[in-house]
This record gives sequence, structure tokens and C-alpha cells, in this order.
Amino acid sequence: MGKVHQRRIITETKNKLAAKISEATNVLLPENSGYIIAEPGEKTTKISQTQLSNSVDVTSAKKHFDLLLDFGPYDIDYSLNGRQLLIGGRKGHVAAMDWITKHLMCEINVMEEVYDVKWLHNENLFSVAQKKWVYMYDNQGVEVHCLKNLNNVLHQEFLPYHFLLSTASEEGFLSWLDVSMGKLVSQFNAKMGRLSLMTQNQNNALICLGHTKGVVSMWSPNLREPVAKILCHGNMITSLAINSNGMYMATSGMDRSIKIWDLRRLKGPLQDYKVRTSPRSMVFSQTGSLAVAINNVVDVYEECCIKTIQHAYLRHNIARTINNLAFCPFEDVLGAGHDGGFSSMLIPGSGEPNFDALERNPFQTKKQRKEAEVKMLLEKIPAEMITLESTVDEVDLNTLNTKLTARNSLQTVKPLKINIKVRNKIKKKTLANPSKIKEKILEEKTKEFVKALNARSKDKIDERKSTVSKRVSVLDRFQNKRNKKK
Repeated sequence: MGKVHQRRIITETKNKLAAKISEATNVLLPENSGYIIAEPGEKTTKISQTQLSNSVDVTSAKKHFDLLLDFGPYDIDYSLNGRQLLIGGRKGHVAAMDWITKHLMCEINVMEEVYDVKWLHNENLFSVAQKKWVYMYDNQGVEVHCLKNLNNVLHQEFLPYHFLLSTASEEGFLSWLDVSMGKLVSQFNAKMGRLSLMTQNQNNALICLGHTKGVVSMWSPNLREPVAKILCHGNMITSLAINSNGMYMATSGMDRSIKIWDLRRLKGPLQDYKVRTSPRSMVFSQTGSLAVAINNVVDVYEECCIKTIQHAYLRHNIARTINNLAFCPFEDVLGAGHDGGFSSMLIPGSGEPNFDALERNPFQTKKQRKEAEVKMLLEKIPAEMITLESTVDEVDLNTLNTKLTARNSLQTVKPLKINIKVRNKIKKKTLANPSKIKEKILEEKTKEFVKALNARSKDKIDERKSTVSKRVSVLDRFQNKRNKKK
């Protein structure tokens, strides 16, 4: 117990030092997040999207737009760098585009129901959960794979650091597929009924599921039982969301409440909010803002996990019922897929203003994308490291000590240096080259040295065997036959 306590103290001091260093590096990050300054006595919830688009610059105003489509309700997903948008309609319409330049990459109709769409490690591949199986397409709309092991899938989640595509099916099966090798890592029945809600914890790569009995369960591909369970509501959970650093979880139930939970201690609720009806979808932004979809209204709350707030930050009405929400990475934009198509809304302060170009680069070129893909494959984390407590940045001291003791116990003896001098006599007929003579003598000397070393080790083994008492083994029954032969 003393060693464990000492290790915890060491890790805490290291974390404090890392926090101080990160605070010192904030000077090098010049960009600030967006904000809204309301007039005295005016609430920000009354500011409409048209007023926001008229108040910002031209490039930001173009990010607010609507797509009127006839194949809804639509599911949406943004790429990891926030540049590309993928939409999928329930009636079979699938489209991928660069939503900033409005360039359409591909548009297809799969001629069957589509339940979920998801970008993979880059914008070259995306997966579509169709009526029967999961299909993979490239950015030109060409079918690349048909995954018949994943059938009747309702939701998908992609783990970028593990290259795993996780799916939840209608029959209650959970699956993890390694996209880099095309290998099914794990697949089993969760025994929780129909899996209608699914999200991922980006901190430890656990899959979180919401169930009809008000329980949220967390799953790893290494165990066939949930890693942890939290009873969040007394009735069915309608939506589920986890923030980017994996500290807080937001849940909503049929009791028309939104609860905030602390995932570090698995305790709560920290906050409990009452809303007019049960939300259909919730999502966290990179800066911690929570977007809630209630029928055809989108409410955005700021800092709702840290403190209790009285009213929403922004509110927007859409003419159709909202299906799901998604914040665009590194942009102050919220996307909403609904029955009538897709809507892009401006939410100042929701995106991370300072991005790491070596991690996620929205402006990467074709060459940089290839290099980033190779780097991601080299830094791929194995699926065995997905646990409740993230151990990626820690050292396993037990295995390290065993390796060091095993290496120190090995008997390593350096061979003696053999000095050979060959006389160079001038003769009329030279029989052999002096270098070859040196090689032959060196081989003979090394053979003698190895033989002597082996004989010495055999003598030591015989001495050890003589000291140890005889043990009964399976081969002792043949000993009498050998004695008879002798």
C-alpha cells in the first residue's frame, strides 16, 4: 500500500507540473474564442441566426445555410478536422461534401434505409449503416467493402486512435472492427435489449450505451460485461452526450430532466435541469457548450456542467423535427439533421480557436494527409489498452521490473581477444593468403572457447541436479526397461 500511495503522489506532482507548463504555453496561442455581447437588458436567446449572420464577416456569414432535402430524417457527421460533412437520409440518400466551399464530393442513393453515417480516419472513407449490413464507400461514392458480420446496425462510433469502428445493433450486439486490418476484434451480445443510444468517451475510448431502464453502461472490447454502470434516471434515457475531455456526461430521460454526471468518480448528478419536454439529441462542443434538441428547437447552454444556469445561451427554431446534432470541430458552427434536410447554425464560442496542425489540420494538403495517415498507423493504440482508467501515458512498472531482472540474470560472457601474427615470408610459391590463415585460426580458437564454456555450464547443471531430490515424473516408468537393456 505504501508503494501505491507513493506512485499516486508522483503522478499527482507530474500532472501539476504539466498543468503549469500548459498554462505557460498559453502565451503562444494568440487566437481567442468567439463571444456575444448583448445590450443591457437583452437576453442572448432572443438573438436570431439572421441577426448573427448580418453582424459577422462575409466568410463566417456563409457558414449559416440550410439544405432542403426530401429523403429525411437525416443523420450527419463532420470529419475529424472539421472540413467535410457527411449526411445520410433514412430513405437512402447519402452525400459527402466540403461544407465550407460547398463542393460536392459524391452523392448516391443506396435504395434502402440508412440508419447512421460515419467518417473514418480521413475524408477518403466513410461507413454507412444500411438496412441489413454496414457498407464502406470512398469519397467518390464507390462501394469498397460490405461488412456482413455487422448486420442490423443502428449506431456507429469511430475510435481514431485505435482505428476501431464500433457498432450497436438492433438485436443487442456490440462489435469492434479494426479498420486498418479488416479484422473483427470483438463481438458479443450485451444482453441489454435493443441498443438505441450510443456514444464514445474520447478520453479512454469506452463505448457508453443508454438503456430503457435508465441505466448508462460503459463497455470495452476486452470484457463481455460492462466496465461500469450508472443509474441515471428512473425511466427510459432519451439522449446521451460526453464532453471532449471525458470529465462530464449529460443524460436526459422521459422525466423531462437533464442531469450532469462526473465520470471521474462516477458520481452525481452535479446539476439537474428541468426542460419542457424530453430532448431527442444532445452534444458537447470542444469548449464545453451543450446543445439540446427538443422537437424543432435547439437550445445551447454555456458552462452548464460547472455551475447552475438559469437560461440558455442561444436558441434557434427549425421548421422540422430535429433528428440529431453535431458540432463542427475548430469552427463556431452547429449542424442539425432534421426531417427536411440539414441546417448549419452559428454558435459563437463553441469551437476551439487554436488547433494543433500536427494532430488535426483543417487546411492540410494531399501530401500532408498521406503523411498524417502513415503517422496515425504508426502510433496506433492496441485495443487491449481500452480500460476504464486510461493507462496510455503510464508505465507498467511490474512488467518493466520483470524484464530488467530477466535481462540481468542472463549470463553474458564476452569471448577472449585472440592476437594472431602471421609471418610474411617471401617465397617463390605462396601457398595461402595471410588473411585467410588468420580467419581459420580465429575460427578454431573460438570453437575451443565455446566448447570449454559449454562443458563448464554442463558441470554446473549436473551439480544442481545432484543436490535437488528426485521427483516422480511420467517418464519414470521407462527407467526399468533401460536398466534391463544395460
